[in-house]
This record gives sequence, structure tokens and C-alpha cells, in this order.
Amino acid sequence: MTTLLDIRGLNAWYGASHALHGVTLQIRSGEVLALVGRNGSGRSTLARAIMGLVRSEGELRFAGQALAGLRTFEIARLGVGYVPEHRDVFPTLNVHENLQLGIAPQARGRAPRFTFDDAYTLFPVLHERKRTRAGALSGGEQQMLTLARALLGDPDLLVIDEPGEGLASMVMMQVAQALRTLRDRGLAMLLIEQRLVMARDIANRVAVMGHGEIVFEGDLAVFAQRTDVMREWLGVG
Repeated sequence: MTTLLDIRGLNAWYGASHALHGVTLQIRSGEVLALVGRNGSGRSTLARAIMGLVRSEGELRFAGQALAGLRTFEIARLGVGYVPEHRDVFPTLNVHENLQLGIAPQARGRAPRFTFDDAYTLFPVLHERKRTRAGALSGGEQQMLTLARALLGDPDLLVIDEPGEGLASMVMMQVAQALRTLRDRGLAMLLIEQRLVMARDIANRVAVMGHGEIVFEGDLAVFAQRTDVMREWLGVG
């Protein structure tokens, strides 16, 4: 597999606060990398840095193209989809209108891989509520809508920040099933997730972040043996 996202020596700041310290990480085409860590470890900051939403320095390349200096919509048009932690729906627009806003404005030399039918098949409740204003949806339905809208941008890489946060267990299972389906279709993902069960179920590899740095990276089998990493950086065991 070829490297799709290549991050080397990435630093990021919120004002004077230094949040990321020399992060190096790669995601290959078609793989799912779970990024885990405690709250405040820098995981969401890394997602925002990828999307050009925080000040950063270092090397960020997607499909061989440098992302430095690009605006968020330009990064999205290259093929990076982003599902933020705080479900950014347009509350006065209905479900279908929200999805329409996610459609990629221009093709990247191929037919779109994700359509309205895909969105409604992955999340049947969105089809049932397609004329409902997004602001009237439950938190779980808004999460599904945000994920479906990102897919209509036809991404090669999906950056997903805490998709299970605040969801009831039944809804979380539906979201996890959708992510497994996308993985099986070959969509690369950076999955930022606190729940180890969900991360292990979906991901091919795991990276652990602590204090703005990557403190472990490896496949699932190796991670399962690293009880020291889980105890020190995740508070597990």
C-alpha cells in the first residue's frame, strides 16, 4: 500500500500554547489507523492541523501534495473528509439539504464513489427524516448526518474525531457498523476514538498520543501486548 497521509515533525499551537510536539505519522491507502489517548493529549489538535484549522509547522503531505498554506476547503477538495467532534450541522436546513452541501464541487478524474444512496443505505434513519430540519435531530442522528455529509465529498481519507462521543450504545453500534462498511470498501480513515473496543474492532493499526507526541505506534497484535503503554498513557489495566 502507498502512503496516503504523511506527517513528519509536525508542531501546532493555540496562540502561545504549544499543543503538538514533532508528531510523525503515516496512513496508507485503504487502512484505518486508530489514534487513542487521554483527553487533552493532542488528538483533536492533530485532526485540526491536518485540515488547516490551527497554526502548525512541519511536513504535511496528502497523496504527495504539500498541505502547508492550503485553506480547509482546498484540503477537502484534495480528498480529505473531516468529521469533527462537535457535529457541525446546519440546523435550519433539512437532512437532504445538509447532505447536498457536502457534495464535492468538482470531480477528481473519476466517478464519485459515494452517493446519496450510499448515505441513506448506511443510515436509513436519515432517509426517513430527510425533510426534517437538522436542528431537530437527536445527537446520534446529527453524528450520522455529519458523517454522511463528509462522504458525499468523495474523500480518499476520512478524519473522524470521537464518532461515539455521547452516543447511546445502540446508536454507537450503528455508527461502528457504518465505519466497518467503509473500511471494507477500502476507505482510509484516521479514527480518533477513546473507546478501545471500538478502535480495535475497526482499525488495522493503533497510535497512542500523550502530551502532544506519538508515544506508541503498531499493529493490533503488538498493541494488545503492550500493557505498559495502556496503563501509562490510557489508564487501562
